[in-house]
Amino acid sequence: MRHFDLAPLYRATIGFDQIADLINQVSDRSVNQPSYPPYNIEKTAEDAYRISIAVAGFATDDLSVEVKENELVIAARKTADEASNSYLHRGIATRAFERRFKLADHVQVSAADHRDGMLHIDLTREVPEALKPRQIAIANAGPAALNQAAKAIN
Repeated sequence: MRHFDLAPLYRATIGFDQIADLINQVSDRSVNQPSYPPYNIEKTAEDAYRISIAVAGFATDDLSVEVKENELVIAARKTADEASNSYLHRGIATRAFERRFKLADHVQVSAADHRDGMLHIDLTREVPEALKPRQIAIANAGPAALNQAAKAIN
């Protein structure tokens, strides 16, 4: 397990401590992250993403998708009683799982769809108008305006 000491960066940056904490979380989590179930993350538009998770053998009622504290949590628990079934070979894994994804600021879950053994979760980034870049008009101040400003200061 690696742990990076990012304290020297704090002296030269302001407001980036959240990013440093995320780097530490990712480095800690990458060691413990399970590989089941397999998933894809794709960018479907400029501000839209889709997470596709292979959930073969699970019904819609067995799946849970929730967002809490900027974290997307997908869980599955098999509810049907399969103890009475007698398998000669069991190759489809239906073990319970919980998969977590950290969501960036302003990323919202817009839809979830379960079909053909795949769970698709659509995400959109909705940046508020106040945070979007805007152009500021620059006024052309002539010499008279500059003289007036200088007199007002004195």
